[in-house]
Amino acid sequence: MAKNTPAKSVKVTLVKSPFGQLHRHRATVRGLGLRRMNQTVVVADTPENRGMIHASRHLFRVEEA
Repeated sequence: MAKNTPAKSVKVTLVKSPFGQLHRHRATVRGLGLRRMNQTVVVADTPENRGMIHASRHLFRVEEA
């Protein structure tokens, strides 16, 4: 396992543009570390991150990592 990869993690891919969305949805995208369409990031599977993903779930594709 890689050094900086958490034990439990999820892969989040931005599949819809945050432009035209509410400010809090745009902030969620940035908070998860996503900057452009079809970019994928691996984030820790924590309740905080799950809440952020759930709040803007129409913008993301989520997979277990």
